[in-house]
Parts: sequence; C-alpha cells; structure tokens
Amino acid sequence: MILRHAAARLRKALADRPVVLVHGARQTGKTTLVRALAGAEHPARYVTFDALTALSAARDDPAGFLAGIEGPVVLDEVQRVPDLFVAIKAAVDRKRAPGRFLLTGSANVLLVPRLSESLAGRMEIVPLWPFSQGEIEGVLEGFIDAAFAEAPPALGAAAGGVRSPGASCAAASPRRSRSDRPTVAAPGSRRI
Repeated sequence: MILRHAAARLRKALADRPVVLVHGARQTGKTTLVRALAGAEHPARYVTFDALTALSAARDDPAGFLAGIEGPVVLDEVQRVPDLFVAIKAAVDRKRAPGRFLLTGSANVLLVPRLSESLAGRMEIVPLWPFSQGEIEGVLEGFIDAAFAEAPPALGAAAGGVRSPGASCAAASPRRSRSDRPTVAAPGSRRI
C-alpha cells in the first residue's frame, strides 16, 4: 500500500478525539486507509454501509445498531445513514473515549448542517485527497509550506531528508546567463 500523508494526522486525531471522519471524493482511498489502520495500529471492528444488512439495521434503529457494537468501530460510507450521527453523539456523550468511532464518507456529509453540528466538539475531520505525486514517489512535498512560509526557502536546499523537486534539475543543468544563451532569430526578424 502506498503511504498516505494524511495517515499521520489520522493517527493523531484517533488518539485525541472520540469521532474521526475521513472524508473526500469517491475513489480517493478512504476505505483502504482506514481498513489498513483498523487492521494494525488501531484495532477496530469494520462495518460498511455498502452491505445491505448493515445499512438496513442502521437505518431502522441507529441507536440499537450502535448498542450492539463493543469497542472501537470503523463505519464506512456513513453518509448513507444520516440518522446515525445523532446516535453517535449520544453514544459519545455516554462514554467518551478517543478513537471510538472512525467514519468515512464523501464530502457531502459536511454540507448537511444538522449532521456536522450534532458532532461539534466531538469529531475531527481529516480530508483525504487523491494521490499526490509525492505520495506516489514516496516523498513528502513541501511546495505549499515553502510558498507560504515567513522566509523563502534557500535554493537547492533539501532539509530533513525531503527531496527537493528542483534540486536535481539545478545540478544537472546549470543556469546560463543571458549573454551565454544561444538566440535564434525568427525568419524576417532582426536581432536588436
């Protein structure tokens, strides 16, 4: 499995909050990420609402559905059962424990005010974007951080073992001054 940059933030959230929602567009790897985490570092029961029996049970009796689950749980595709959010709130209010509910869902879950407000102060949201080029290559990107940092980064500097995308290019092709560059005049034009 390709390591995701969001995994570290997800681990930290699970250690702190009773409810963590991994949200993002379809096919971004939400299920793969949480299943890997639930199978190793954060042991939890996995329930997907793609399964019709789980979906039906949760829709018919959200509180009863949660009452039948002991310990930490992953609820995949939670946007399919909007009434479950109120039951999760009640369960957390009765027994607040970090990492108790790990949810996945599409970003549209956050657009329904009563859903996101019902878990205010109880839930951390971890966005998951499609694979970045850095994730694919196994390096941590720093462009956005560097672009908005207080001071501009030193040219060619790669700190902390993070490969700078421009560093290898700069070493391979030294920059020429204007006077060293060859110029080609377009037909019918003059060089000034």
